Amino acid sequence: MRQPLALAVLALAACVPAAAPRARGGHPTIVSLNPCTDAILAEVTAPGQLLAISHYSHDPRGSSMPLAEARRFRATGGTVEEVLALKPDIVVTGGFLDPAAAQAFGRLGVRVETVGIATTVAESAAQVRQLATLTGEPARGEALARRIERAATAAHRSGPPVTALVWQEGGLVPGSRTLVADLLGNSGFISQSAARGLRQGAYLPLEQVLADPPRLVIAAGDERMQRHRALRRLRGVRYASLEPNLLYCGGPTILRLAARLAALRDTLS
Repeated sequence: MRQPLALAVLALAACVPAAAPRARGGHPTIVSLNPCTDAILAEVTAPGQLLAISHYSHDPRGSSMPLAEARRFRATGGTVEEVLALKPDIVVTGGFLDPAAAQAFGRLGVRVETVGIATTVAESAAQVRQLATLTGEPARGEALARRIERAATAAHRSGPPVTALVWQEGGLVPGSRTLVADLLGNSGFISQSAARGLRQGAYLPLEQVLADPPRLVIAAGDERMQRHRALRRLRGVRYASLEPNLLYCGGPTILRLAARLAALRDTLS
């Protein structure tokens, strides 16, 4: 795969100008290849600066931002050819960019910035500030980061913690070092999957949920197992739902997830 990619890059190099266009105000132009950075960059970039976002953000099943907002931007499949055709100054990606693609961008003078997965509210706010500084719009980033921090503060609940299970499609659960676990703790819950020592993406079957139920089951999806009638019959157990795309990313998504968890905690008070 790398040899054909290298040949394609060499062929494209002759077609790509050395100087990429700049957005209004001289800020660097950007292509985002990650749905989590898509949502942040859509809020912290200047008009015309974000040239494209990932195709995931145009899919309601994979987007962490409102579709109407996502469709204001062009989407790419993330191929080197698509990105180079847009002539960005910077490519922002997660931790899964093919090394050959990263080298190709570097050879053609396109800066690559990698943003990892935030596991706490503080980490996510730091990423927002980092990306906004990269774009040349630190004030926009500071405003969004403060909104995130205020949302987490507003969602904070004290008192005896309540066990809650976030149960995703396929029976998957979040681990302890995840953003949703951080927000559960902030809202007055104990993540049951984390307390059991289950890691991120571990499988939890229905039988185990029924044998040792939490106080609150939060189904992030609509599979048959997640809405099994046996769950509704558990004495002393509440059942709630959660939009699955609230669990994918930090950034602006935290505003909605924090509010949702706080509202659920208030129903158990």
